[in-house]
Amino acid sequence: MELLSQMMQLLFSGLTLGAIYALIAVGFVVIYNVTGILNFAQGEFAMLGALTCISLVNNNVPLWLAIILSIVIVAAIGGIFERTALHTARKSSVTTLIIITIGVSIVLRGAAILIWGTQVQTLPPFTDNTPITILDAVLLPQNIWAVGISIVILILMMYFFNYTFVGKSLTACVVNPFAARLMGINPEKMSLFAVIVSAGVGALAGTVIAPISGATYDMGMMLGIKAFVAAVIGGLTNAPAAIAGAFLIGILEAFTEGLWSSGLKDVVTFTFLLLILFVKPEGLFAKASGKRV
Repeated sequence: MELLSQMMQLLFSGLTLGAIYALIAVGFVVIYNVTGILNFAQGEFAMLGALTCISLVNNNVPLWLAIILSIVIVAAIGGIFERTALHTARKSSVTTLIIITIGVSIVLRGAAILIWGTQVQTLPPFTDNTPITILDAVLLPQNIWAVGISIVILILMMYFFNYTFVGKSLTACVVNPFAARLMGINPEKMSLFAVIVSAGVGALAGTVIAPISGATYDMGMMLGIKAFVAAVIGGLTNAPAAIAGAFLIGILEAFTEGLWSSGLKDVVTFTFLLLILFVKPEGLFAKASGKRV
């Protein structure tokens, strides 16, 4: 019974980690689908969302309104980032554009440390956080919020890309940009929209994780890296596959930390990534998710 409760506890932790990685990984997928660029500033959107929300709450803004405002503010920052950095250098090589996103992530981290300092800051949980006991394993309601929100985002993304005009327009831009232009679709506007959406989703991820582990100026770097790993494992061009990859990474990390060593969880994660790249570079779930080739 003790072993079962330990396994359940690790599973709950893994699902929570996976849910957070999933929300950020979706941002990677959305931008990559439209622009073909890996946005390594995605983790910083989560950091900005968390710290902005905390600042608003500390200034007596209701929590629900602070979450909405932080998402809007970070989405606007994402739009500015796209217009001033990516759009301006749109004719540069993909490598140059990726380096630009890395530079922007460093700038955002530097701005965050000037504004919020280095201390860990906390956000109140969304609802009463009284622990729930299941088979002697403890589950916090905030963890349920994290998993639930990631599932809702998954459903919304599937509906958006498959059943809405804008979603199909985004898909058309990456399948054949020239044909998309002939059909009256502007890939540059789609790029702006994609970055705004990914920044907003990243900010939402930040507000979800802040009540669980707190928020700091440098939290976005590791979150972004793990989300990128999840997106690559999922196939990088499909949101449901990226979310599946995120949950897989979260569970793998939780069980490695719980049963082996916390110092080895990153080693196991990146070793798993290398194995996937060697064995199935198109992504572990690419075939099942209908990835375009």
